Amino acid sequence: MSSSGEVAGAQARFDPRRYHEQVTGERTEVAQRPPVCLYLEVTNRCNLLCTTCPRTYEELEPAADMRWDLFTSIVDQAPGLTRAVLHGVGEPMLVANLPRMVGYLKDRDVYVLFNTNGTVLSERNGRALIDAGLDELRVSLDASNRESFKAIRGRDYFGRITRNVRAFRELQEREGHRKPLVSIWLTGLKETVTELPAFVKVAAEIGVKEVYLQRLVFFDEAAIGKARPDQALFERLTEGEAECLKQAEDLARSLGVTFSASGAASEPGLSLKGSGDSSPWSLCRRPWSLMYFTANGRALPCCIAPFSQHGYDNYTLGHAGRQSLREIWNGPAYWDFRAALLSDEPPKSCANCGLRWSL
Repeated sequence: MSSSGEVAGAQARFDPRRYHEQVTGERTEVAQRPPVCLYLEVTNRCNLLCTTCPRTYEELEPAADMRWDLFTSIVDQAPGLTRAVLHGVGEPMLVANLPRMVGYLKDRDVYVLFNTNGTVLSERNGRALIDAGLDELRVSLDASNRESFKAIRGRDYFGRITRNVRAFRELQEREGHRKPLVSIWLTGLKETVTELPAFVKVAAEIGVKEVYLQRLVFFDEAAIGKARPDQALFERLTEGEAECLKQAEDLARSLGVTFSASGAASEPGLSLKGSGDSSPWSLCRRPWSLMYFTANGRALPCCIAPFSQHGYDNYTLGHAGRQSLREIWNGPAYWDFRAALLSDEPPKSCANCGLRWSL
């Protein structure tokens, strides 16, 4: 990879320090500032059957792509928006309007990113996202080989995805496109941790310079598929698993690849690490800084919520199709949610947050 690609990545990088300054402040039942970040689930449809995702096993909401009028209405009600994440429990690149959505946000000088499984990252789709100004493209690969990928993601698409990503990176290098910054991600599972060094090698081979080991989010009770406590790595690393982690770090360094196993990259400045006490949720600032909307317009606390507790009705905070963002943001449901989060008895969806995340 040429040096221009490395410089491009640095220039495209989101500034977590500036973002952290925007979201810090006093935490009370009432939010003193409007949200600066939006998670917009542009679709809840997906073409994979991941064993760690709740949508594989149950219908969370009716299948939908976010309507254009709903999307623009939400964005237009957040004038101080600085960051937008266009994913939820579905695959964003299945949405025909996705480049248009990215462009709408970029016209407002918003930093835009999303996770993708990479299955439909064709040259045409890739060029559309480049032209729209997408800042960051995170590819969830989750395996270093075809067999492991099929076991975790439910479809035999490993070869297609690696070819797609390699072709996209070659396009960027050939034509000098600085954005989007591309990274690949692997969910931290006991059964795939030994693949970490090989995963780093795959990244280097397809031209990706950043690799992240992502935390596993799981239901504490009535676990679904492989999203179980016994599969998580956080605070459970054996000596052998720690050695795999070290090997991956050493290999990444030798290949000029950035490797992070902190699990803190999904929300810069806000993601939690194990606090070591009995209130791991207490550091969270999400209900004071960001809003998450499903494809149907339902307001949820954050991107972790769908994986934390069965049933959206347990933690729905409003609906963008029926209420204004202001009414939701400082309405009774959010007040009660924030008050509980500040207490010794947090909302059930938050109780293990920060304590039982994986690496």
